[in-house]
Amino acid sequence: MTEIPEYVQREAKKELARRFFYDYCQYRYPKLYKDERTYLKEVCDKIQAFVEQNDKRFLVINLPPRFLKSLTGTCLVEWLFGLDPLLKVMTGSYNEKLSSTFAGKVRDTIDEQPSKGVEVYNNLFAKTKVKYGQASKSLWALEGSGQDNYLATSPTGTATGFGANYIILDDIIKNDTEAYNQSVLDGHFDWLANTMLSRTEGDNWKVIAIMTRWAKDDLAGRIIQHYGDLVEVITFKAVQDDGSMLCDGILTRKDYDIKTKEMNPDIVEANYNQKPIDVKGRLYHTFKTYSEAPAGQVVKKNYTDTADKGTDFLCSVNWEEHDGNVYLTDIYHSDKAMEDTEPETARMIYKGGINEATIESNNGGRGFGRNVKRIISDTYDSNKTVFIEKNQTSNKEARILSSSAWVQEHVFMPDDWETKYPEFYAQVMAYQRKGKNAHDDACDVLAGIYELVTSGNVTEFSFE
Repeated sequence: MTEIPEYVQREAKKELARRFFYDYCQYRYPKLYKDERTYLKEVCDKIQAFVEQNDKRFLVINLPPRFLKSLTGTCLVEWLFGLDPLLKVMTGSYNEKLSSTFAGKVRDTIDEQPSKGVEVYNNLFAKTKVKYGQASKSLWALEGSGQDNYLATSPTGTATGFGANYIILDDIIKNDTEAYNQSVLDGHFDWLANTMLSRTEGDNWKVIAIMTRWAKDDLAGRIIQHYGDLVEVITFKAVQDDGSMLCDGILTRKDYDIKTKEMNPDIVEANYNQKPIDVKGRLYHTFKTYSEAPAGQVVKKNYTDTADKGTDFLCSVNWEEHDGNVYLTDIYHSDKAMEDTEPETARMIYKGGINEATIESNNGGRGFGRNVKRIISDTYDSNKTVFIEKNQTSNKEARILSSSAWVQEHVFMPDDWETKYPEFYAQVMAYQRKGKNAHDDACDVLAGIYELVTSGNVTEFSFE
């Protein structure tokens, strides 16, 4: 068999690097993009498929820290410019410095001059060159283009006057403090939706978010939630379901155990294993649970916060008090209309054998309570429950904050409350101590129970 000459092999590798994104990465960084790192080939192949197909607009890539996310993003921009020097690309990172560094690496790679015996970008894509005199670190153009081709920005930067075929977002969250600040997360999505997307142009624009996951409501999560079928998602966990590691060449189990030993377990699960939750900045961190409420005769109670606005939830909770501690026995949490929530609340109150039902009378609460009492009387032929009005005038946020320590110490949840009442659980555990909270109905009920137990300041009314 005739041996293939070395120069022929070299030219074949170049041609493959022009045609296939993974081959380009391997050509540029052969010691990193090794064939045994199979996840990298899968990532690159999926990125290329996303770039070449036309029915998706967003690509979310979630990988653990140090798994070559940013380098793959940098290589992608280089490869895209090699294929088409007229493309326009905008990248965003958590601050201007990092985004400019990303842009500078791409610019310097394209601008590197060939030397004897050393293969550079120009040996692959000779027609792609940085335009002389227009090569600042964060904004530059390519030869043959009548406009700037590359802009680096951030949520605090500007995108005015620049259009883009590709928007690439690289680790937009700086740290855990940002990740669990609802205001910061809201700002990131507003920046994408109201600023970055307004700069897209062409009939096949793309947005690629390369991120370590943090919170459920981070930018990756928001993109998935809001754009649905237009989103392609690539997710890799550091620790596989069978306990093996994604890539021992990058992170062994021993190193993983050392690095994560002192980390918050929730951050470990989010960063490394793509199980994002909101922890830092939450008002409530832990709740006591029970499998069986203490025995003994008690007054069975209910507390209900009706939906004040169209976006609010009704939250109704059955509970018992034993020795100063509160045990929640049933929960109804819904954003349905009153024709659904009134009979369901009546059913839960009757089924729970409730002796006293306290209903906040603000904003329609009085009418809601009157209807629930009528349903219990007409449908279940019962007058066992005494209904109590609570006219709430104090600041809701202040009440929730001031009651939180007591609630976590004295309120016991059913031991399966996460799965039995998922909407209630999600709203309580997502409540932020600082910043904007989309919903507070569940927390308001817990604050109301605290006030009843510690003060007993209520007024009875008849619904007549």
